Amino acid sequence: MSQTQTQDKAPWWKRKDVKETATLWVILSVLIGGLAGEVIARSMGAPASETMENTIRMMKIFTWVSAPVAGLVGAIALKSLLQKRHYGDTPPAESDHEIANSPKASAVWIVTSGLLCLFALVFGMIVMQEDAKSLQAPNAIHVNVTGQQWLWNFDYPDNAGVRSHDLYLPVDRPVIFNVSAKDVKHSFWIVQMGVKVDANPGYITQTAVTPNKIGVFDVRCAELCGLLHAYMQSQVHVVSQADYDAWIKSQGGRA
Repeated sequence: MSQTQTQDKAPWWKRKDVKETATLWVILSVLIGGLAGEVIARSMGAPASETMENTIRMMKIFTWVSAPVAGLVGAIALKSLLQKRHYGDTPPAESDHEIANSPKASAVWIVTSGLLCLFALVFGMIVMQEDAKSLQAPNAIHVNVTGQQWLWNFDYPDNAGVRSHDLYLPVDRPVIFNVSAKDVKHSFWIVQMGVKVDANPGYITQTAVTPNKIGVFDVRCAELCGLLHAYMQSQVHVVSQADYDAWIKSQGGRA
C-alpha cells in the first residue's frame, strides 16, 4: 500500500495536510490577534479614562475572537498556494475528506466560536453597565456641551455663568455631559477618553466619563457639519481638584 493511500485512509486529524493547515492556522491566529490588537491600541493613543481603557480592552478581545476565523481562512489559502500541483492528463486520485463530513469537527467549531462570541458579548455588557454607573454618581460634575458651527461651548450649571470654549475637568471625578447643538448636527468626541455622542438641535443626550489622567486632550467634531468642520476642535484640560476649584473661581464661579 502506498504512502498516499495510507494517508488517505488515516483519520482526518492525523492527515499530514490537516496537521500542516492546523499549524498555519495557529500561527496566523496568534499573529493576527496580537498584531491587530496592538495596532488598534496604538492608533487610539494613551487612554485618559477607565471608559477608554475598557474600550481598548474590549476591542482587543473582539480582535482575538475574530482572529481564529481570519487565521483559518488565511491558513487554507496559504496551504492551497503552497501545495504541490498535479501535472499531466491523468486526474489526481480523490481522497476521502472526512473533515468535511465530520459532525464532531463541526460541533467543535460551532461550540468554540459560540463560547468566544458569548464571552465577548458578556464582557461588553459588563463594561457598559460600569460606564452607566457614572450617570448616578452623587459627586458628579455636570457640563452642558453645545455644538455650533464651528466651535464648542461648555457651560457649568453647578456654577451659573461659567462658560468656556476649552473644557476644564478635575481628575478622578465623574462628569455628566448634557450634549446638544445650536444649528446643525454635530458629534462630541473626546478621543482619549472614549467619549463620542451625537449633538442634535433641540435634543439633549447624556453621557458620562471619569477622567483618570492629568493632561491636555483633544475634543473634535465627528460629524460632517459644514465648510469648517475640520477646524471644529477644542481641548480638555484635566487638572487636580484644587486647580479646578481655582479655575472655577477665576471664572466667577464658586468652588
